[in-house]
Amino acid sequence: MNPSYMTIVFDNDPGLPGFPTLWGFAAVIQTPARTLLFDTGSNGRVLLKTMAALHLPPAAVDLLFLSHPHWDHIGGLDSFLEVNPRATVVVHEGFSQHLIRDLRALCGELIVVGAMPQLLAPGLFSTGLLDSDPPEHGLILDFDGMTAAISGCAHPGMEQIVERARAVLGKKVDWAIGGFHLMYADAAAIARSVAALQSLGVDYVVPTHCTGDEAEAAFRRAYGERCLKGGVGRRIDFTQWQNQEGASDAP
Repeated sequence: MNPSYMTIVFDNDPGLPGFPTLWGFAAVIQTPARTLLFDTGSNGRVLLKTMAALHLPPAAVDLLFLSHPHWDHIGGLDSFLEVNPRATVVVHEGFSQHLIRDLRALCGELIVVGAMPQLLAPGLFSTGLLDSDPPEHGLILDFDGMTAAISGCAHPGMEQIVERARAVLGKKVDWAIGGFHLMYADAAAIARSVAALQSLGVDYVVPTHCTGDEAEAAFRRAYGERCLKGGVGRRIDFTQWQNQEGASDAP
Protein backbone atom coordinates (compact mmCIF):
# COMPACT_ATOMS: atom_id res chain seq x y z
CA MET A 1 0.00 0.00 0.00
CA ASN A 2 1.40 3.40 -0.97
CA PRO A 3 1.50 6.01 1.83
CA SER A 4 -1.34 8.54 1.62
CA TYR A 5 -1.13 11.69 3.67
CA MET A 6 -2.08 15.33 4.01
CA THR A 7 0.19 18.17 5.11
CA ILE A 8 -1.20 21.53 6.18
CA VAL A 9 0.90 24.22 4.50
CA PHE A 10 -1.09 27.35 5.43
CA ASP A 11 -3.18 27.95 8.53
CA ASN A 12 -3.91 30.59 11.15
CA ASP A 13 -3.86 27.90 13.85
CA PRO A 14 -0.36 27.39 15.23
CA GLY A 15 1.35 24.19 14.16
CA LEU A 16 5.00 23.20 14.12
CA PRO A 17 7.50 25.75 15.49
CA GLY A 18 9.04 28.19 13.04
CA PHE A 19 6.14 28.49 10.59
CA PRO A 20 4.07 31.68 10.19
CA THR A 21 0.38 31.56 11.08
CA LEU A 22 -1.43 33.91 8.71
CA TRP A 23 -5.17 33.87 8.24
CA GLY A 24 -6.23 31.26 5.67
CA PHE A 25 -5.89 27.61 4.81
CA ALA A 26 -4.10 25.32 2.36
CA ALA A 27 -3.00 21.69 2.40
CA VAL A 28 -1.06 19.32 0.17
CA ILE A 29 -2.70 15.90 -0.23
CA GLN A 30 -0.63 13.04 -1.58
CA THR A 31 -2.47 9.93 -2.74
CA PRO A 32 -1.46 6.91 -4.83
CA ALA A 33 -2.98 8.61 -7.88
CA ARG A 34 -2.34 12.34 -7.53
CA THR A 35 -0.67 15.13 -5.58
CA LEU A 36 -3.19 17.87 -4.88
CA LEU A 37 -3.02 21.36 -3.37
CA PHE A 38 -6.26 22.24 -1.59
CA ASP A 39 -6.66 26.04 -1.51
CA THR A 40 -3.72 28.46 -1.42
CA GLY A 41 -4.04 30.50 1.77
CA SER A 42 -3.90 34.29 1.73
CA ASN A 43 -0.26 34.94 0.82
CA GLY A 44 1.57 33.28 -2.06
CA ARG A 45 5.11 34.07 -0.91
CA VAL A 46 4.45 32.50 2.48
CA LEU A 47 2.72 29.50 0.87
CA LEU A 48 5.68 28.75 -1.41
CA LYS A 49 8.25 29.30 1.33
CA THR A 50 6.39 26.92 3.64
CA MET A 51 6.03 24.27 0.94
CA ALA A 52 9.78 24.48 0.28
CA ALA A 53 10.58 24.13 3.98
CA LEU A 54 8.36 21.04 4.14
CA HIS A 55 9.96 19.55 1.00
CA LEU A 56 6.72 19.73 -0.98
CA PRO A 57 7.70 21.10 -4.41
CA PRO A 58 4.91 22.99 -6.22
CA ALA A 59 5.99 21.36 -9.48
CA ALA A 60 4.88 17.98 -8.09
CA VAL A 61 1.28 19.18 -7.72
CA ASP A 62 -1.07 17.78 -10.36
CA LEU A 63 -4.34 19.37 -9.20
CA LEU A 64 -5.11 22.68 -7.50
CA PHE A 65 -8.55 22.56 -5.86
CA LEU A 66 -10.10 25.89 -4.82
CA SER A 67 -13.00 25.53 -2.40
CA HIS A 68 -14.48 29.03 -2.61
CA PRO A 69 -13.47 32.53 -3.73
CA HIS A 70 -12.65 34.19 -0.39
CA TRP A 71 -9.26 35.94 -0.30
CA ASP A 72 -7.86 33.71 2.44
CA HIS A 73 -8.24 30.64 0.20
CA ILE A 74 -7.18 32.02 -3.20
CA GLY A 75 -4.58 34.62 -2.14
CA GLY A 76 -1.68 32.39 -3.17
CA LEU A 77 -3.16 31.44 -6.54
CA ASP A 78 -1.04 33.74 -8.71
CA SER A 79 2.21 32.82 -6.96
CA PHE A 80 1.50 29.11 -7.30
CA LEU A 81 0.62 29.29 -11.00
CA GLU A 82 3.76 31.31 -11.71
CA VAL A 83 5.87 28.33 -10.63
CA ASN A 84 3.50 25.60 -11.84
CA PRO A 85 1.48 26.78 -14.85
CA ARG A 86 0.88 23.17 -15.98
CA ALA A 87 -1.34 22.22 -13.04
CA THR A 88 -5.02 21.45 -13.50
CA VAL A 89 -7.13 23.95 -11.55
CA VAL A 90 -10.56 23.04 -10.15
CA VAL A 91 -13.09 25.76 -9.33
CA HIS A 92 -16.89 25.90 -9.30
CA GLU A 93 -19.49 27.97 -11.10
CA GLY A 94 -19.79 30.35 -8.15
CA PHE A 95 -16.36 31.86 -8.84
CA SER A 96 -16.16 35.14 -10.75
CA GLN A 97 -16.65 34.56 -14.46
CA HIS A 98 -13.78 37.01 -15.05
CA LEU A 99 -11.46 34.89 -12.94
CA ILE A 100 -12.64 31.72 -14.67
CA ARG A 101 -11.92 33.32 -18.06
CA ASP A 102 -8.46 34.44 -16.99
CA LEU A 103 -7.56 31.08 -15.45
CA ARG A 104 -8.07 29.31 -18.77
CA ALA A 105 -4.93 31.05 -20.04
CA LEU A 106 -2.93 30.62 -16.83
CA CYS A 107 -3.10 26.88 -16.07
CA GLY A 108 -2.74 23.57 -17.86
CA GLU A 109 -6.45 22.71 -17.65
CA LEU A 110 -9.42 24.31 -15.94
CA ILE A 111 -12.29 22.25 -14.51
CA VAL A 112 -15.42 24.21 -13.59
CA VAL A 113 -17.70 22.17 -11.34
CA GLY A 114 -21.46 22.69 -11.34
CA ALA A 115 -24.10 21.56 -8.89
CA MET A 116 -23.51 17.86 -9.50
CA PRO A 117 -20.68 15.93 -7.81
CA GLN A 118 -17.77 15.32 -10.15
CA LEU A 119 -14.96 12.78 -10.36
CA LEU A 120 -11.66 14.64 -10.68
CA ALA A 121 -9.18 11.75 -10.59
CA PRO A 122 -9.15 8.22 -9.18
CA GLY A 123 -10.38 8.50 -5.60
CA LEU A 124 -10.87 12.29 -5.76
CA PHE A 125 -14.26 13.97 -6.14
CA SER A 126 -15.84 17.38 -5.81
CA THR A 127 -19.04 17.43 -3.78
CA GLY A 128 -20.50 19.70 -6.42
CA LEU A 129 -21.50 23.28 -5.68
CA LEU A 130 -23.32 23.56 -2.36
CA ASP A 131 -25.67 26.40 -1.46
CA SER A 132 -24.06 28.91 0.92
CA ASP A 133 -22.74 32.46 1.02
CA PRO A 134 -20.30 32.32 -0.62
CA PRO A 135 -20.99 29.11 -2.54
CA GLU A 136 -18.51 26.37 -1.76
CA HIS A 137 -17.63 22.82 -2.74
CA GLY A 138 -15.75 20.26 -0.72
CA LEU A 139 -13.21 17.62 -1.68
CA ILE A 140 -13.96 13.92 -1.21
CA LEU A 141 -11.20 11.31 -0.86
CA ASP A 142 -11.76 7.57 -1.32
CA PHE A 143 -8.69 5.36 -1.51
CA ASP A 144 -6.94 2.54 0.34
CA GLY A 145 -10.13 1.84 2.29
CA MET A 146 -10.18 5.40 3.70
CA THR A 147 -12.74 8.14 3.06
CA ALA A 148 -12.59 11.84 3.91
CA ALA A 149 -14.45 15.09 3.38
CA ILE A 150 -12.29 18.22 3.30
CA SER A 151 -13.60 21.76 3.54
CA GLY A 152 -12.11 25.20 3.12
CA CYS A 153 -14.50 27.02 5.46
CA ALA A 154 -17.59 24.77 5.45
CA HIS A 155 -19.90 27.71 4.77
CA PRO A 156 -22.71 25.23 3.96
CA GLY A 157 -22.01 23.43 7.26
CA MET A 158 -19.55 20.59 7.73
CA GLU A 159 -22.41 18.13 8.22
CA GLN A 160 -23.81 19.06 4.77
CA ILE A 161 -20.42 18.44 3.17
CA VAL A 162 -20.14 15.06 4.90
CA GLU A 163 -23.72 14.15 3.95
CA ARG A 164 -22.99 14.94 0.30
CA ALA A 165 -19.79 12.88 0.47
CA ARG A 166 -21.73 9.93 1.91
CA ALA A 167 -24.24 10.19 -0.90
CA VAL A 168 -21.52 10.34 -3.56
CA LEU A 169 -19.58 7.38 -2.19
CA GLY A 170 -22.50 5.30 -0.95
CA LYS A 171 -20.69 4.65 2.34
CA LYS A 172 -19.64 6.36 5.56
CA VAL A 173 -17.04 9.10 5.68
CA ASP A 174 -14.16 8.37 8.07
CA TRP A 175 -12.57 11.85 8.28
CA ALA A 176 -13.85 15.45 8.41
CA ILE A 177 -11.01 17.93 7.90
CA GLY A 178 -10.60 21.68 7.48
CA GLY A 179 -12.30 24.87 8.54
CA PHE A 180 -15.65 24.13 10.19
CA HIS A 181 -16.74 27.80 10.34
CA LEU A 182 -17.87 27.75 13.97
CA MET A 183 -15.78 30.66 15.25
CA TYR A 184 -18.88 32.84 15.74
CA ALA A 185 -21.21 30.00 16.81
CA ASP A 186 -22.66 29.74 20.29
CA ALA A 187 -22.31 26.67 22.51
CA ALA A 188 -25.60 25.17 21.34
CA ALA A 189 -24.67 25.43 17.66
CA ILE A 190 -21.26 23.92 18.35
CA ALA A 191 -22.84 21.01 20.22
CA ARG A 192 -25.23 20.41 17.31
CA SER A 193 -22.32 20.29 14.86
CA VAL A 194 -20.38 17.83 17.02
CA ALA A 195 -23.44 15.61 17.42
CA ALA A 196 -24.23 15.77 13.71
CA LEU A 197 -20.78 14.55 12.67
CA GLN A 198 -20.89 11.80 15.28
CA SER A 199 -24.33 10.67 14.07
CA LEU A 200 -23.02 10.59 10.50
CA GLY A 201 -20.35 8.10 11.61
CA VAL A 202 -17.30 10.35 11.25
CA ASP A 203 -14.45 8.64 13.15
CA TYR A 204 -11.76 11.35 12.98
CA VAL A 205 -11.87 15.14 12.85
CA VAL A 206 -9.23 17.78 12.13
CA PRO A 207 -10.97 21.09 12.92
CA THR A 208 -8.80 24.11 12.15
CA HIS A 209 -8.66 27.54 10.45
CA CYS A 210 -12.10 29.15 11.05
CA THR A 211 -13.42 26.50 13.45
CA GLY A 212 -12.68 28.65 16.51
CA ASP A 213 -11.10 27.82 19.86
CA GLU A 214 -14.35 26.88 21.61
CA ALA A 215 -15.46 24.55 18.85
CA GLU A 216 -12.02 22.94 18.59
CA ALA A 217 -12.14 22.29 22.34
CA ALA A 218 -15.61 20.76 22.01
CA PHE A 219 -14.43 18.39 19.29
CA ARG A 220 -11.42 17.39 21.41
CA ARG A 221 -13.73 16.55 24.30
CA ALA A 222 -16.04 14.53 22.07
CA TYR A 223 -13.42 12.73 19.96
CA GLY A 224 -10.44 12.48 22.27
CA GLU A 225 -7.31 11.29 20.47
CA ARG A 226 -9.34 10.99 17.27
CA CYS A 227 -9.48 14.78 17.11
CA LEU A 228 -6.16 15.75 15.52
CA LYS A 229 -4.63 19.21 15.73
CA GLY A 230 -4.34 21.39 12.67
CA GLY A 231 -1.74 24.10 12.12
CA VAL A 232 1.05 24.70 9.62
CA GLY A 233 3.33 21.71 9.19
CA ARG A 234 0.95 19.13 10.68
CA ARG A 235 0.94 15.92 8.67
CA ILE A 236 -1.85 13.36 8.76
CA ASP A 237 -0.68 9.95 7.63
CA PHE A 238 -3.89 8.19 6.65
CA THR A 239 -2.10 4.89 6.09
CA GLN A 240 -0.62 4.97 9.59
CA TRP A 241 -4.02 5.58 11.18
CA GLN A 242 -5.54 2.75 9.15
CA ASN A 243 -2.80 0.40 10.30
CA GLN A 244 -3.36 1.43 13.93
CA GLU A 245 -7.08 0.82 13.62
CA GLY A 246 -6.49 -2.53 11.97
CA ALA A 247 -4.15 -3.56 14.79
CA SER A 248 -6.62 -2.46 17.46
CA ASP A 249 -9.46 -4.36 15.77
CA ALA A 250 -7.47 -7.56 15.34
CA PRO A 251 -8.42 -10.52 17.58
